[in-house]
Amino acid sequence: MNPFDLSHKIALITGASRGIGLAIAQAYAAAGAKVVLASRKQESLDEAAQVIQSSGGEALPIAAHTGNPEAVQALLRRVLEVYGGVDILVNNAGTNPHFGPIMTSEESHWEKILDVNLRGYFRVVKACLDSMKARGGGKIINMASVSGMLAYPGLGVYSVSKAGVLMLTQVLAAELAPFNIQVNAIAPGVIETRFSRMLVETPQISTSLLQHIPAGRFGIPEDISGIALYLASPASDFTTGATFVVDGGQLASGVPVRG
Repeated sequence: MNPFDLSHKIALITGASRGIGLAIAQAYAAAGAKVVLASRKQESLDEAAQVIQSSGGEALPIAAHTGNPEAVQALLRRVLEVYGGVDILVNNAGTNPHFGPIMTSEESHWEKILDVNLRGYFRVVKACLDSMKARGGGKIINMASVSGMLAYPGLGVYSVSKAGVLMLTQVLAAELAPFNIQVNAIAPGVIETRFSRMLVETPQISTSLLQHIPAGRFGIPEDISGIALYLASPASDFTTGATFVVDGGQLASGVPVRG
């Protein structure tokens, strides 16, 4: 029996129209799962679904803003209508409208970032929970970040939100273990996506970052999909409450980053 087989599983991935979310959805579909792609814009989701379908996978694109409680409930209603439940949840949607010293941030920045990056994760977990319990268990993977463990230049509020994701993961893991639901986090380093463009394309920042990444490069979305597959599969049935760092060795180098 293949411990990484996801046949007959329903996987919901937020922030799935591109980047890390899409790479994870592709890996799950290749392993046999039916994947539900959620993000804010239907057009981008449709394009992502076509990529998966062209490779023989099954993908259902549903536009939903995880910062909106009503949109989250509508998303789950649609998933239940089509597939009857959720086995795997990947909380990957994220936002960061502020870049710069944390003391230049405004209340509105904190509200937006925490509402999507932290409360949004909680909302989607809560919406999926009854379905997972009814199906005898499930897998929840929260996308954290090395920036929740290490101070990145210009990402203060975002870093605080990701530190919150790390603790949310541990709390959920402890409380949901009796229901056979495993909850883990992935903490990527700098992955080359549209979201990280500011870090990668600002020479002063990217040069400093690369000097402290032993692997000598930034990551790509596919660098995350392997650990995400493990955490969604039966291979991780005794793994819960853990955070898996995928950063090319940056955190292990122990060198703080300065802009």
